[in-house]
Amino acid sequence: MKVLLGITGSVASTVAPKLVQALQAAGHEVQVVATKSSLYFFEEGDLGSVKLWKDSHEWPLDTYTRGQPIPHIDLGKWADVLLIAPLSANTLGKLANGLCDNLLTCVFRAWDLRKPAIFAPAMNTYMWRSPITRIQLDRFNAMTSIGFALKVIDPVVKTLACGDTGIGAMADIDTIVKAVG
Repeated sequence: MKVLLGITGSVASTVAPKLVQALQAAGHEVQVVATKSSLYFFEEGDLGSVKLWKDSHEWPLDTYTRGQPIPHIDLGKWADVLLIAPLSANTLGKLANGLCDNLLTCVFRAWDLRKPAIFAPAMNTYMWRSPITRIQLDRFNAMTSIGFALKVIDPVVKTLACGDTGIGAMADIDTIVKAVG
């Protein structure tokens, strides 16, 4: 299966290289779209030989030229499944509200929602328990109820990077890989 892995600006992005390796070990072909803030948490070279897409790849020229590649469309056509892991609170808000101001959010906005889109949120406990987060997740549930193939893998309880213990940590890699199939 062709997996497009979106990585967002959460401390859980530190495990992105291990997630890529696990997806490949499960037999998946992987490409990565990393948000600018996610790149704070891992080195590009740690992802191995997978293609890494950044915002700068979306419109690489000074001006648009008719016929040039449009990555947010091309990646959506290439992939069988969109996996966003970790899904930060910021990107959750953007996706739930239809905002598309970077390559990853543009991919989701143009995603064929008959194909699976899987999200593994990761954020502080207070952020996860916020009523705003509930409202945003309810929007995904509403899309699922009308037939779209969206799945949220709930975060888990553990000691978070900030030192707090509670729900909000990204689900473990094995759980995420099993959800992909």
